[in-house]
Amino acid sequence: MNTFENDPKPGRLVLPLVLIGMIATTYTFVNRVAENNELEVIENTVENTNPSEEELETSQESTTTSTTTTLPEDYVTYLEEINGERIIAINLGSEVLQANDNWDEKTITYQEAKQEFDNFINKWEDFVTTVSEPGPPNSYANLVKNHEELKILVNLIYESTIELKAGLESSDTGERRSAALDSFNENLNQFTEKISEIVAASS
Repeated sequence: MNTFENDPKPGRLVLPLVLIGMIATTYTFVNRVAENNELEVIENTVENTNPSEEELETSQESTTTSTTTTLPEDYVTYLEEINGERIIAINLGSEVLQANDNWDEKTITYQEAKQEFDNFINKWEDFVTTVSEPGPPNSYANLVKNHEELKILVNLIYESTIELKAGLESSDTGERRSAALDSFNENLNQFTEKISEIVAASS
């Protein structure tokens, strides 16, 4: 029977034992250090650096700047004047329609109707002057051009009122007056819409 002393290479048995001992010692040491120091394994997380659509929209809204244009004082004054004239035109138009309805419904006499028609004709004649003068400052070519259109329209309205009176006095059955009323309404609508267009374009 071979003994340990007879092994030609006794170290081959010792080396595995040494390695096993070292491993066990290292494992025990690491666990003990971790327990004593309450160490935890921390997982690194990578944050999403790509912004969401909501964040992009918020960012865009916050970086969007609005620009406002300050109009000269005389420019604004003119806009206020014609806007006021638009309201006057609407009120004068209501008087014309009311007078015409009164005659259609025979709630007034023929002489009273002629008087009412004369009244609104005179008012529109005065209004032509109100619209025509003084007009916008000559330095604003766009306003000058648009104002010329307003002058044409207000004169057409005035002419329609005269034609309404002529229709009242006509021997027909109301066709002339009806055509004059259509022309009046059309020109009045174009006049008020033109003013709204001028004001909106300057806002």
